[in-house]
Amino acid sequence: MIVVLVILAGIGAYFIFFSDKQDALEIVLAKRGDLIQEVSVTGRVKPARAVDLAFEKSGKVLRAYSDVGDRIREGDLIVSLESGDLLADLEGARANLQAEEAKLQQIQSGTRPEEIRVQEEKVRSAESALADAKEGFVDDLKDAYTKSDDAVRNKVYQFVTNPKSQNPQLNYTGNSQLQLDIQNEILLLEDMFDEWNSSLAQTSDFSLLSVKRIEAEGNLARVKNFLEKVSAWLSSLNVSTGLTQTTLDGYKSDVSTGRTNINTATSNITTGAEKIKTAGSALSVARSELDLKKAGSRPEEISTQEAKVRSALSSVRGIEADLAKNSIRSPINGIVTKQGARPGEIAQANSIIVSVISDAKYQIESQVPEADIAKLHVGDKASVTLDAYSSDIVFKAKIVKIDPAEVIVEGVPTYKTILEFLDSSDLIKSGMTANADILAAKKENVLFIPERALLEKDSKKFIKIKKGEEVIETEVTPGFRDSFGNIEILNGATEGDQIVIFEG
Repeated sequence: MIVVLVILAGIGAYFIFFSDKQDALEIVLAKRGDLIQEVSVTGRVKPARAVDLAFEKSGKVLRAYSDVGDRIREGDLIVSLESGDLLADLEGARANLQAEEAKLQQIQSGTRPEEIRVQEEKVRSAESALADAKEGFVDDLKDAYTKSDDAVRNKVYQFVTNPKSQNPQLNYTGNSQLQLDIQNEILLLEDMFDEWNSSLAQTSDFSLLSVKRIEAEGNLARVKNFLEKVSAWLSSLNVSTGLTQTTLDGYKSDVSTGRTNINTATSNITTGAEKIKTAGSALSVARSELDLKKAGSRPEEISTQEAKVRSALSSVRGIEADLAKNSIRSPINGIVTKQGARPGEIAQANSIIVSVISDAKYQIESQVPEADIAKLHVGDKASVTLDAYSSDIVFKAKIVKIDPAEVIVEGVPTYKTILEFLDSSDLIKSGMTANADILAAKKENVLFIPERALLEKDSKKFIKIKKGEEVIETEVTPGFRDSFGNIEILNGATEGDQIVIFEG
């Protein structure tokens, strides 16, 4: 039995590690670190040559600070463009940065006692406003009853006999059905008014206001409907003995006034209820703001404000960078051999306007193939060794010029690149062979694996990750490649993953 289990385990391991006719080479860990991209070039040491300088973008020349033959030092300003708009933008960006920094300081220090007192006063004010709204609504409820009572008992009952008895009678004969409906409704209205009047005695209890509102709106609707019937009935009357046109017109006017008053009361009820709702919301907001101020700043609020400060700082630095592009400064110590800038004239982008001969003793001239030239920029630093000496002797240099035009060398487009030694030394001789490792790019603290661990299928990239006893094929997104066989993984893997490398 044990032998069978061993055999099965061996078969399982075979399919895990040697599937797809691949042999496992090794297991490496996905890890974080710095990736460096270097370009290694070989060139000859020669005396310094001219450095040609140009603006990255077009603009009007403000001033030329050096003329042909002037000796200048590295960093000296040679030509500048007009930058009024950028300076205004920079001033605004710095002001915004100061404001965001002030907000951050305020959040970090917490709410001041005087701010809490101000907010407490806002709460008290909101409470008072809500109480006033409720008191006003009580007045609206009472006014609704008063207007309803007046519309029925004063405006209508003037042409009704025995209105408060069990047999109220309209004094004139009109539409018979309306007349019967009105007389029956008078009995019901009397009961309604009695109940409504008793209910209004409880309006001091604000918790019942919503119930009182529903009651008032229902009663107003009944009175309104009753007055509509009365108005229709009056319109059915004819002038006769005992009813003059003047009297009839007076009745109609009174009933119309009553109907208007009922509409006003209904609108007042709606408005009053809305005032209570608005005042209640304002009180809730004021109390919430007070609670927030008493609680102090949350970590996420501080983090958010810190992000705003970083964003404002980035804006300042971005404008400062744009301003720097409006100035040409000498990258080397030397002598101006060309000065084509004239104040008021337009300097074209990437058009050489200034040339400077370096004061440095020697430079390195190298032809860089097109595969590497895109990685390099003026100002990139390099470590240089000379074939004449031990590789332990390292000189520092930087790129000062990259020719825009290609030179074909053995059928391959190359670009003349000039590096300048940063320090002079008697060891450096003209004509020596120089080997330069140029730092072209660097990414810090990125997740990376050996590039040979990448697999490709259907134009997608994969790696094989060992998880327990399984090897799982996972799609990944590769990023930056360094010069030492490593590649950044943007997603699809995490630090510490065991990456299986196969050969197929």
